[in-house]
Amino acid sequence: MQKKILFLLIAVSLLSVGCAKRTAEVAEPAAVEEVSSATPVSDGSEDLTVSFQLNLNEDDADNHFHWKGNMRYMEAEDSYDAVSGASLLGSTHLFSAYLYDVEGKNTLSSGLRGLFLFGVNAHATAEHDNVQAVKADDGTITIQYVHRGTAYRIITDAEGVIELPWSNIDSRKIGTPQEIEAAFSSNGEPSGVDYDKVWSEGTVRNRAADDAMYKFYGELQTTLEGDILAISGSMTAVKQ
Repeated sequence: MQKKILFLLIAVSLLSVGCAKRTAEVAEPAAVEEVSSATPVSDGSEDLTVSFQLNLNEDDADNHFHWKGNMRYMEAEDSYDAVSGASLLGSTHLFSAYLYDVEGKNTLSSGLRGLFLFGVNAHATAEHDNVQAVKADDGTITIQYVHRGTAYRIITDAEGVIELPWSNIDSRKIGTPQEIEAAFSSNGEPSGVDYDKVWSEGTVRNRAADDAMYKFYGELQTTLEGDILAISGSMTAVKQ
């Protein structure tokens, strides 16, 4: 009889342990705290530095486009090479490595990159593309040009700063590389373009792509002294 009672006690004890284990196995999972995505913020590192100068009136040995990238480790103190009729160190194609991410999306304004390349071309190129710059009484500097059928306009703030990636840069397609539409040009060429007509409507912001993997953040200081247009500053690549 005592053996039967002992057997029953052991069985009840084992059953209790089994139930306890099963209860633990189906316990509610701990709540997972939601983490909101942070707004991209620059850490101030100098991932890309630029120095650009252009004489708007004539060929000038001081015209240049110097740049250095800590990303992709390229740099050039570039200028125009009269012998080859192109940039001395190849900035025209090399700097494109900083214009696009690995998916081919713009990381900064294509209009700004296009402006920089006038510093490594003959004055005839700037003249053909009708490059203009004017400083208003309030300190803002407006730069305009037409390249391959698209017009570009860059406007600084009152301190002469181009702030990236929220830059005030616009573009508008107004023709083809061969001919500008009659609605905008008196002679079918960039030299005959009326910029007031170009910017009256239909413009789009020319900035980094919204879905780029990263964008360049920074402040570029712009000056216009007589016919000499200059831009310089550093930018940080900020993951989006």
